[in-house]
Amino acid sequence: MRVFITGGTGLIGSAVVAELLAAGHSVIALTRSEASAAKARAAGADAVNGDLTDLEVLREQAVAADGVIHLAFGNDFSSPDALAANIADETAALETLGDALVDTGKPLVTVSGTPQAEGRASTEDDPLPTHGPVAGRSITVERILALSGRGVRTSSVRLPRTVHANGEGGFAGLLTRIARQTGVAGYPGDGAQRWPAVHALDAAVLFRLALEKAPAGTAWHAVTDEGDSVRDIMTVVGRRLGLPVAEVPAENFGPLGPVFVADQPASSARTRAELGWAPTHASLLEDLENLRP
Repeated sequence: MRVFITGGTGLIGSAVVAELLAAGHSVIALTRSEASAAKARAAGADAVNGDLTDLEVLREQAVAADGVIHLAFGNDFSSPDALAANIADETAALETLGDALVDTGKPLVTVSGTPQAEGRASTEDDPLPTHGPVAGRSITVERILALSGRGVRTSSVRLPRTVHANGEGGFAGLLTRIARQTGVAGYPGDGAQRWPAVHALDAAVLFRLALEKAPAGTAWHAVTDEGDSVRDIMTVVGRRLGLPVAEVPAENFGPLGPVFVADQPASSARTRAELGWAPTHASLLEDLENLRP
């Protein structure tokens, strides 16, 4: 299968590209710079220049491909306006990709976060949130999944709070970066809130499975660890970095503060049973042992 991928040179995307190539697919990666293009080519993929705002490029590549995987998202979380701009760009890009695939029967795999379920681990049947700072992403994903009724084999891989590799990545990686900057391994709230996690290499397998065989209009959970407490996460970070561990006010984390304090464990039981996904790599707490001061 000839697969067009956005976000193919990041932590998750690089793993997905390698997984696709190993399975015999060919890959065309959207790249924003020559450095990213060189990275994609070195991995064995072809590269096309552009970003999520280059809608005509997205349309052309989707039409030419046998399937599409969307992973790209802006990296500016500095303010609510910046986050909203990231979501708006992603929405326009996904709508363009979806429209290009109408009546083709081709797969379009997109991405979201796992939802929250009061007092229990969320499942693949739980709806995505339609309120809060990232609600716009949820609304867009639901629109894309609805294209299953217009001849697109849409599916969504729901990623947990942390997708990690070698101790880096995801929300745990953000807190680790902040710890390095501030000299304190700080956790928001009381630290009892639980975050699910998955190794990037295991997540990559699920993206491939969704591309190859997920039924139209379905959502899947890329979750290995149902929920590690944030306090436990930052205790490992603090020990590995030689920093004190302490509670930090949620407002210190800007627009992501309300997200950081939410208790959000998640299950992947149905994903494992129905798609045959079987994660094999290190848990988050094990992987954080790879951090270096």
